[in-house]
Amino acid sequence: MIVGATSIIKLAKRGLKVPLWVRTMLQRRPVKVVSVALANKIARTTWASLVKGGIYQAPTAIPKS
Repeated sequence: MIVGATSIIKLAKRGLKVPLWVRTMLQRRPVKVVSVALANKIARTTWASLVKGGIYQAPTAIPKS
């Protein structure tokens, strides 16, 4: 998951839209720390979806916070 999160961050540097919290963390923390944080969030989202038996649907709008 960390490798996938790192590739998302690399794409974000090329213009991919990512949530605000990722952009602000990139300004304050090293890339590897942000990669682990993003991978953690992806893992928690995946786990919650599996436990609840739901299907993941991306938010329609990225929250500002």
